[in-house]
Amino acid sequence: MAVADIGSWRSTVDSELQWMRVSGVDQAEVDRREKKSKLGKWFFIQGWFGCLGVLKWLILRIIHFWRPIGTPPVFRSGMFKWATKNTSLACENLMIAAEALGLNTCPMEGFDNRRLSRMLNLNSRYHEIVMVIAIGRKSPLHIDQPQWRRPIEATVTFL
Repeated sequence: MAVADIGSWRSTVDSELQWMRVSGVDQAEVDRREKKSKLGKWFFIQGWFGCLGVLKWLILRIIHFWRPIGTPPVFRSGMFKWATKNTSLACENLMIAAEALGLNTCPMEGFDNRRLSRMLNLNSRYHEIVMVIAIGRKSPLHIDQPQWRRPIEATVTFL
């Protein structure tokens, strides 16, 4: 199962900084990253009723007026969208790696999100189940059925 987790930013930052300290990264770089992480946390904090999200959006729009910049997700819904996209990409890599090892995979939708979240003690404030992935080996008795695929030209534009 793959879960988008917008609440893990703090432990991720702490783990990365700890790794940098023990892997021989220059102390000046560690200090720079630590300083940057203290500023980065403001992108994840929403405030009461999302008021900080509105403030962050406004500040970024004002900055964008003078200097074109990318806009990171500042609202809770945007953070979940961002986390879901990244989790989906990780799922794709997991499935390709499993196939390379001779395993079969099947991403599944249609599960009971609320019950599964409750069973796994996930907090809906921070977690969203993106997909459940079955990984295993096909039965020798399995017969692949023919599948229609949309033509690649109908989906992809080659430049």
